[in-house]
Amino acid sequence: MTTATMDMASLREAAGAHLGYTDWQEMTQERVNQFADATDDHQFIHVDVERAKETPFGGTIAHGYLTLSLAAPIMSELMRVSDAKMAVNYGLDKVRFPAPLPVGAQFRGGGEIVEVTEVPGGLQVKSKVTVEVKDGAKPACVAETLVRLYG
Repeated sequence: MTTATMDMASLREAAGAHLGYTDWQEMTQERVNQFADATDDHQFIHVDVERAKETPFGGTIAHGYLTLSLAAPIMSELMRVSDAKMAVNYGLDKVRFPAPLPVGAQFRGGGEIVEVTEVPGGLQVKSKVTVEVKDGAKPACVAETLVRLYG
């Protein structure tokens, strides 16, 4: 995995660039449990290992919003803007969860710069972030994220 490094001026020309993929890592039950505690979302398909075996998923799965929250560290790993003093999550345009992210599965993130527009004092970057599950037919999450960078 290589981090793409650019400055804000060259970022404008990077629309359409695919940034590559992060390394594979494992989704752990501990991480899912910590997310459940942080968000008060203790639905059994996430935290009850035995009961979740009886579902179509065959075991516990990561929360959709946990999977979505991986977008920020994925993009931080894939892209660095050398002269940005601050980055702020501005929102999301579209989010889908085509498949679950099972506990114990390997996942990685991919990123693409979709669009770069000017905003007062900086730039807004729309990125398409994909969370893939190793050997999965569909990704666990595809999201269009909006981040504002200020220099």
